[in-house]
Amino acid sequence: MQSLADRAYHAIRGLIVSLELAPGAVIEERELVGRLGIGRTPVREALRRLAQERLVEVYPRRGMFVTGVDVRELARLSEVRVVLEPEAARLAAERATDADRKELASLLAELDAGSPELMALDERIHRAVYRAAHNDLLAATLEQYYVLALRIWSVALESAHELEEAVETHRTLLEAIHDGDGDRAAATMRAHVEDFEQAMHRVLLTV
Repeated sequence: MQSLADRAYHAIRGLIVSLELAPGAVIEERELVGRLGIGRTPVREALRRLAQERLVEVYPRRGMFVTGVDVRELARLSEVRVVLEPEAARLAAERATDADRKELASLLAELDAGSPELMALDERIHRAVYRAAHNDLLAATLEQYYVLALRIWSVALESAHELEEAVETHRTLLEAIHDGDGDRAAATMRAHVEDFEQAMHRVLLTV
């Protein structure tokens, strides 16, 4: 069962990633307590966790703020993801259970149907791959870096048509994992992360 602190964490993180709490915005603890209907202590725990993950900044005597979006961070995030995500894909291909493969097949069908929600679909595919790798430490690490990348994508969302080709590479990735082909899954994930970084960079140059 999810704790109140976890509920607060996911809710506030969602507000930050979606830019509903914009970069640089002041975080009003009392307002969040009322908005989420969760007590002050769980909200404070969630904010401490978000500060550790660099989504929130705390300045003594000034207050708490949503961290700014630094486009230069995109390259640094990609350097981490291009190392770890291919290994997650390889492990997923080797360790996926029948239930995992069923979920991946469902996502592939959704991709084939032409989902208009590219960001949401990309997010669900990556998290399904993380889960299928069956390594909690790797999944938690990748989740943190993926969320940071996701927020940068949100800044560029109006030009998301530039990212469609990068998301399309998921078709080969999902097929490779479903077929248990670890080498092809790893190579495809590496290409996806690299292509995605390049596509976002082009978009952000025009934003």
